[in-house]
Parts: sequence; C-alpha cells; structure tokens
Amino acid sequence: MKTHYYLGWFNNFFPENLSRVLQGDITDRKSLAMISSNPSIYENAGVTERSWLDQAGIMFDEYHLINFRVQKEDAQTIIQNASVIFLLGGDILKLNNFLKEYELLDLIKKSSAVVIGASAGAINMSAKWLYSKNFGDKVETNSVYDGIGLDNFSVLSHFDHENNMELVQSELSLLSKEIDIYASNKDCALRIKGDKIDVIGNVYLLSHSKIQKLDETL
Repeated sequence: MKTHYYLGWFNNFFPENLSRVLQGDITDRKSLAMISSNPSIYENAGVTERSWLDQAGIMFDEYHLINFRVQKEDAQTIIQNASVIFLLGGDILKLNNFLKEYELLDLIKKSSAVVIGASAGAINMSAKWLYSKNFGDKVETNSVYDGIGLDNFSVLSHFDHENNMELVQSELSLLSKEIDIYASNKDCALRIKGDKIDVIGNVYLLSHSKIQKLDETL
C-alpha cells in the first residue's frame, strides 16, 4: 500500500499526531533519500527537514542528499533503493526541472518507498500545479506544470486563508474544475495511504471553484 505525505512547513517540529502516524508508516529505515529543491546550493540543504524526523524519533541507517554533486545514475540508484524519499522545500520550479533533468519522476512514482514532500516538495508530488506571479512566483505569465503525479490532485502549500482566500479562489478556479486542489499553509499535512486521505491541521479543499475547510482526521 503506497503512502504519501504532503507537508506544509513546520516552524518547530511535527505535532504529536503527525509523528505518531509517520512512525507507524515508516517501518523500513535503511535509507533516506532527500532531494534538494535548489540543487546547485549545497549548504544546509535538508537540515531543517531532517531535524523534524530526528525529533520524531525516526532515524535511518543511511542518509543521502541528491543534488548536482551527485551523478545522475547514482541519484537514480539511491531513489530505487530508498526506504523513504523526501522532496525538500525551497524553489518549486528548480525542483521540477531537476527531477526532469535527472529522470527521477517515474522512479519516484513507481517506488514502494514512503514519499514525503515539504512545501515545494509537496507541490511537485502532485499531478499539476499553478506557477503564478500573483502567488509571488517570479514569472511573467502564469503556467500550469506537471508534477510527479503520485495522486490525482494539486497542492498549494502557501495558502494564508486569513489574507488571500479570494486571490487563491480566483487564481485556481480554472484548475479546480479539472482536478481537486488541497491548500494548506504551516503546520499542516495530508496523508494518503491507499485510497484514504487523512488531514492534519488547517487544510482546505478547492473543487469546481468552491472552497471548504476540511476536518482533521488524525
């Protein structure tokens, strides 16, 4: 049964309910493969995300950070052998381009590893996502990009429901008629296990231009 975690961002550490389900889902702890979302910058990549797992008591025998220092073929082997694949937060488009350049998309999709994404990583795990100047992205024309497509929905990981609800609805209205969009901000998570979707924190569903807050399930 495939298990995917779409995380927002955590300023401190995972809440107890998220740590508990992660501990139960991650039974194979041989190898953690972290994929940088800014693969040409080598300092401190993955330090924060690894600290979340450390704090939750989830340790691995081997740790791998995949960036441009790692050869393409070696990166592919690391992904194929990983117990857990963690797509790191940072630059959404750089991560998307890196996954394509290193031909990691299909390998991740076919993997039996637990796949986790934080912020930009979570967005790239989804089927499609909108790159928009109105979301602060450095782009002149809005574009929809294909992600890995682990699950058939879109993710927005920087959704401030108190300040930009109307903006998000208007920007994502068209895409929401094609696929569901899960919007979250900080201290939130979606857990997909088989056909079941679990919600931690403040997560909203935008579907067919209508938005609703989802109840926590864990």
